[in-house]
Amino acid sequence: MGLAMAIDLEVVDAMPAPMSEIRPATLIGKGKVDEIKAVCENAQVELVICDGQLSPVQQRNLEKALNVKVLDRTGLILEIFGERARTAEGRLQVELAHLSYQKGRLVRSWTHLERQRGGFGFLGGPGETQIEADRRAIGDRIARLKRELEEVKRTRGLHREARNRVPFPVVALVGYTNAGKSTLFNRLTRADVLAKDQLFATLDPTMRGVTLPSKRKVILSDTVGFISDLPTQLVAAFRATLEEVLEADVLLHVRDISHPDSDAQKEDVLSVLSELGVAPEAQDTMIEVWNKIDLLAEDQRSLVAQRGSGSVEVPVSSITGEGIESLLARIDEALSRNFVDMTLDIEASDGAGLAWAYAHGDVLARSERKDGGIMLRMTLPAAAVGMFEHRYGRSLRKG
Repeated sequence: MGLAMAIDLEVVDAMPAPMSEIRPATLIGKGKVDEIKAVCENAQVELVICDGQLSPVQQRNLEKALNVKVLDRTGLILEIFGERARTAEGRLQVELAHLSYQKGRLVRSWTHLERQRGGFGFLGGPGETQIEADRRAIGDRIARLKRELEEVKRTRGLHREARNRVPFPVVALVGYTNAGKSTLFNRLTRADVLAKDQLFATLDPTMRGVTLPSKRKVILSDTVGFISDLPTQLVAAFRATLEEVLEADVLLHVRDISHPDSDAQKEDVLSVLSELGVAPEAQDTMIEVWNKIDLLAEDQRSLVAQRGSGSVEVPVSSITGEGIESLLARIDEALSRNFVDMTLDIEASDGAGLAWAYAHGDVLARSERKDGGIMLRMTLPAAAVGMFEHRYGRSLRKG
């Protein structure tokens, strides 16, 4: 029901459909079809949504039996994504997912394309010819979209290489849809990203800079929300968008801790992350952000505070700001495992050394020595320490 309301549909009725067996023709039994048809006629329903997957034949037969448009779960999610995508990349990804979904539904799914008598051999009649033409047109468009998305992927890779040359760590927000990622993103970055109490409010990736308590700068990335039974077409189509997750130094798993199904949602998110190729060790080091504690009753908040006293869970409220400082400190702590604090003495004449320090490290403080030299307090990626010592033939002192 939440998915339907996310696209501003008025839900007239919702009914369970228990099945002893799946009907190949209509998924559900004839009695349930008649019951739904009666509701459609009485309430002048224009759309029926099945919270599951329908085959092309099942969808077509249900539309004929009910005399209304029928969508399954995948089709509904694609409609939501199509409405919400704002960037050129987002629209490309949505169209690719939509065409991949529709391509398998051309054969015998459109009444005006039914095979007609009179054809023979490989021609198969006018209807069959039209189906093949449509499939060919969709196939050509899919190939073109994939080429355009590969170009997007290449451009994103170039941007990532540029960021690596100025190595600000990337912190990516992941989580179930409507868990409050965009609200948290706005709180941490003081940005104004669209944040609504609805599913899939964010589809296009957004990145902003954040300064941590240690003065270390990081890039925070907001991502599309996950959902249970995420359609395969969407996982493939949005892989380019979610590449930031694969490249992130730290993952923040934002959970709506006030939701009754929060634990089940966590498992869904972990499942999608695995499908995307996020390594188990990266999942093990994720920071869990237990969001929306402002919606909990006092006794529940006490319980969450006790449960969230571990090393990876941080209770917060993106609305009130409670727990945000603790979260920033936890991010700092997680990043410090991959970075080394250093104090670097550089001669004023060593312009190359100074430039390298600013390009490859994060300078936290700078002071002038009496002899005209420069002292930098900085953090370096652990891998960069050896590079500097080898290049300049000097050792870096730990700060």
